[in-house]
Amino acid sequence: MDNVMTWAYLLQIAAFSYLIGSIPTGYIIVKTKTGKDIREVGSGSTGATNVKRVLGKKWFFIVMLLDALKGMLPVVSASLETSSAAYFYDKNGLAPVIAAIFVIIGHSKPIFLKFKGGKSVASGVGTIIALNPFVGLCLAVIWGVITYFTKYVSVGSIIALILSPFLMYLFKAPAAYVVYCAIAAVYVTYLHRENIKRLLKGEENKVR
Repeated sequence: MDNVMTWAYLLQIAAFSYLIGSIPTGYIIVKTKTGKDIREVGSGSTGATNVKRVLGKKWFFIVMLLDALKGMLPVVSASLETSSAAYFYDKNGLAPVIAAIFVIIGHSKPIFLKFKGGKSVASGVGTIIALNPFVGLCLAVIWGVITYFTKYVSVGSIIALILSPFLMYLFKAPAAYVVYCAIAAVYVTYLHRENIKRLLKGEENKVR
């Protein structure tokens, strides 16, 4: 396959996914409804958990859903692409994985907000749902159960993502999906490093 076509296709997937991931849904909603900059509130994250501090539980779920859909869109789009380049990469599941990687980078490092975004949990789970709906559903349940009993969103998020590569493997997903989930788990855990420090000190905020 022509190298120019290969690189053009990869760049197209990466750029589209990054830009979609960069759409700051939490920031836009909080700014529209209150005039506040969500990055100056609480943890400074643009994600659903921080939005909840400003707008309450209803908007927590709305932002979470929107961010998950934001994660799904580029992955589904890459999966549906029918060009010869797409076929070459889809044989090994690489095209949707490239989309997934760049959408979570976009969410956490959005170009529209000077690279200060969220922690890519909802968007990350959205990418996993698009890759394998059964694994995505399992992770959503795991996240909900752990968060409910521990009262820590960060704990539910980290554990759910850490389990994702194992679930992908158990569901016999392509190797590229398993590797992606492992990368995403490490990346999201890294983004939660301040939460982990607060957890160890007993200072992390609980869900009320």
